[in-house]
Amino acid sequence: MAPNIATNTAVSLAELLDFVRPRHRAILLTRRADGSPQASPLTCGVDDSGRIVVSTYPERAKTRNAKRDERVSLVVLSDDWNGAWVQIDGTAEVIDSPDSVEPLVEYFRNISGEHPDWDEYREAMVRQGKSIIRVTPERWGPVATGGFPARLAPPE
Repeated sequence: MAPNIATNTAVSLAELLDFVRPRHRAILLTRRADGSPQASPLTCGVDDSGRIVVSTYPERAKTRNAKRDERVSLVVLSDDWNGAWVQIDGTAEVIDSPDSVEPLVEYFRNISGEHPDWDEYREAMVRQGKSIIRVTPERWGPVATGGFPARLAPPE
């Protein structure tokens, strides 16, 4: 049985966003007040402007941290544990309710499609006081898969 060889594929911004759009599992890394990392597993999407978006609440650590320090990183994962992944570094913008409602509608549409009752959805977002974090990608690593180093690939 041939070993699974790790891959690293450099991608353009358009290719990065195409990779992220169908993947909704991620870990958002923000900085605590003391500078140490804080990680949050979450669901993400891509908005119509090419930003990675996250639905959240204003009292969450990730939200408070992103407001204080806009430098964040996301690790976007495939559903398959051994699937491809990518790290994205960027600048975060936090939008709180009620200004977050229409960006949250876009977030929902881009991940799940149409909602059966948009008025109800909008009301729920205001009632819950939802926020949204939008991350503008500035730097990203290659799209990668795990595995053995290339030097262990069988000869062709």
